[in-house]
Amino acid sequence: MTGPSEQGTPVVVAPRLDRVIAPTGYLLCGTPRTGSTLLCSLLSSAGVLGRPESYFREPDEGAWARRFGLPVSGERVRDYRAFVRAVRAAATTDNGIFAARVMWGSIERLREGIDKPSHQSDLTALEAAFGRLAFVHLAREDVVAQAVSCARAEQTGYWQHGDTALRSPERDLAQMTDLVGTIREHNASWRAWFVSNGIHPHHVTYEELVAEPRSAVEGIAARLQVAVPVTWQPASPHRRQADRMNEEWAELLRRHQPDLGRSNG
Repeated sequence: MTGPSEQGTPVVVAPRLDRVIAPTGYLLCGTPRTGSTLLCSLLSSAGVLGRPESYFREPDEGAWARRFGLPVSGERVRDYRAFVRAVRAAATTDNGIFAARVMWGSIERLREGIDKPSHQSDLTALEAAFGRLAFVHLAREDVVAQAVSCARAEQTGYWQHGDTALRSPERDLAQMTDLVGTIREHNASWRAWFVSNGIHPHHVTYEELVAEPRSAVEGIAARLQVAVPVTWQPASPHRRQADRMNEEWAELLRRHQPDLGRSNG
């Protein structure tokens, strides 16, 4: 590409590399109870940012495979490469943007399924399967509140809008303390994984998402160089579930375990 110089001699103008290497999809990486279900519904509703769901959550693999019309053995799909192709088709919007949600506990099964060679980085293998990817790291600043929310969801079976609570929640400080440790471990694993693969993720916190859902979605869209439709409104059936019980349990947990703090680090 050329353009005129001040002396009239053509000057070579480098192409805009950001346009050439723009990602064609993204993985939303996080831990439970960080607002990922809310964020997925908002991103899907925009119509241009893929259709992120937990396609690769191992306990749900059989259900997704059957939905795609793929044969299974037990609760595992028989042909994982066919599964990947089906997920890409289902999770890609008309503008070519692919999206999926992945929790840390799903990484190993995903590696196994795409048959990653031992000499190859996870990033290279993932991009061979899904195209050029961006990564969004979703975390919660208040990890104690996150652990309380996880405990209630695990006890009751009520994870999101549409679920039915199977039993009443019971205050269990030991369970919540263990969950704080697990959440921090998984957050640390994500950070180490990003570094080892040379990935610079786009960061979104639960607190930012709840306060400014439009900004959260537009930030991801900017990373993908995609324009959100001007008529889009950030509406979702999923709402913040925390109530006074959550607050009381979190206060009690901090009082009994002051070393837990709040940070997800």
